[in-house]
Amino acid sequence: MRRTLIKVHPDDNVAVVLSDHKTGDRAELDGSEVIFATDADAKHKIALTDLNAGDEIFMYGVLVGKAESDIPKGAALTIHNVKHQSAKVSGKTADFIWDAPDVSKWEDRTFNGYHRLDGQVGTDNVWLFFPLVFCENRNIEVLKEVFEKELLHKQADRHRLLLRSLIHNGGNELEDQPEPETTPVFENIKVRFITHQGGCGGIRQDAVSLARLLSGYLNNPNVAGATVLSLGCQNLQVDIFKSALKTINPDFQKPILIYEQQQEGTVDGMISRIIKDSYAEIKKADQYVREPAPLSKLKIGLECGGSDGFSGISANPVLGQVSDMLVALNGTAILSEFPELCGVEQELVNRCVDNEKAERFLQLMQDFERSVVNAGSGFDMNPSPGNIKDGLITDAMKSAGAAKKGGTSPVVDVVDYGEYVNKPGLNLLCTPGNDVESTTAMAGAGANVILFTTGLGTPTGNPVSPVVKVSSNSALAERMPDIIDVDTGAVITGEKSIQEMADELLEYIIAVASGIIESKAMQLDQHDFIPWKRGVSL
Repeated sequence: MRRTLIKVHPDDNVAVVLSDHKTGDRAELDGSEVIFATDADAKHKIALTDLNAGDEIFMYGVLVGKAESDIPKGAALTIHNVKHQSAKVSGKTADFIWDAPDVSKWEDRTFNGYHRLDGQVGTDNVWLFFPLVFCENRNIEVLKEVFEKELLHKQADRHRLLLRSLIHNGGNELEDQPEPETTPVFENIKVRFITHQGGCGGIRQDAVSLARLLSGYLNNPNVAGATVLSLGCQNLQVDIFKSALKTINPDFQKPILIYEQQQEGTVDGMISRIIKDSYAEIKKADQYVREPAPLSKLKIGLECGGSDGFSGISANPVLGQVSDMLVALNGTAILSEFPELCGVEQELVNRCVDNEKAERFLQLMQDFERSVVNAGSGFDMNPSPGNIKDGLITDAMKSAGAAKKGGTSPVVDVVDYGEYVNKPGLNLLCTPGNDVESTTAMAGAGANVILFTTGLGTPTGNPVSPVVKVSSNSALAERMPDIIDVDTGAVITGEKSIQEMADELLEYIIAVASGIIESKAMQLDQHDFIPWKRGVSL
């Protein structure tokens, strides 16, 4: 019989609905019959017992809400009858023992990556162009057009060809349009370009924070070197940037070309010099070739965005299993999005390897939430309209599912935004839940691959780290095949186990890390970069 309900944890008093149901419909769960007291859409939750106003609601075995009114058994949970509530935590309450997964079949596996002098291994080889201040964005765009056209031989893309055919064919589309051609000049190096709205104005702390972030991008093993543009008078001075880079890596050895416009003279002269110098360094960087590396050199970011009511029971647990497998292989995983850890703090605190890490995590969480409250909001405002429509009606409910990406391994370190991850194992990174701000931060913390789950669909990518999209349901994968890399919908239907999907995903990661497969976000040239202006983003 096809299952229609899932109870995630034995202590839960709600179940996830797997398909649309009408009032009076009957379903079976754990050998007992459940009669729907209201209509309930797929991905939403129904009560498994009569709930009175004020009763606590549990899912994933943790507190995720409070009943605002009486909810009869079999009735749907909604934003009208449930309010966000999460458990309070003050410190470690239990010792933690980890039952690591068996990874014997993966121990001798390798990926082909770019070995850097500091021991890190990249899954890509990128020469990066970026400004220290928004005043240089125009010059970055000029350089982007020049280098992409000449190094990649990029011709007009299909959308420009479509417009061209409309212009020259009386407003009618030509049936047969030539496919755009891309023939790179170099085999082993890519050029990527970052622009942003920071570096000056605002507060000085924003400039320092941006310096740390950009330094992390330079230190990321996927980056071979960089061309950096400065105006000269901005808050983010060159010496601040160099100091941040030295803090992250005192023995930094990659080539960096830095140009300060106010010292260079004319724009034309500066651009010409940048092109000549950068081309020479890019040519050298092309000499890097892929060589085998153990899976312990993988540093994966764990992200979710456009989540739905299935994310926490399919895609996110699959990422959690991959995270555990990689940690067992002495690799590194990064779990971020602190607003989406609200409600599961106790579990994460107990998993911290020592009290110092536990206290830092709680302090960062409390400071973050306090800044949000001072801005007139709160973590309970985190679920988006899309989240709510697809079953994530409280922040704690969303968080409990989102935290599944972090698996079950010990938390070896807690790092703040702009800091670099250096310890193998599971690391917690303080970022907002905003998709692009969080992925931007994980690449800056050293992630050489980012795993990104979604139930609704999002094109988010990154300029230096491949972003692998994992769908929570097969309908999304079928509807948006150009953005989804791996579909975990078979977990929902019961056709595959979480372990089986995790094995498939790890194989896919190895192929992406080795350059055999290009992730969908990279194919779409989706290179998103948004620094976090602290305290004003969930």
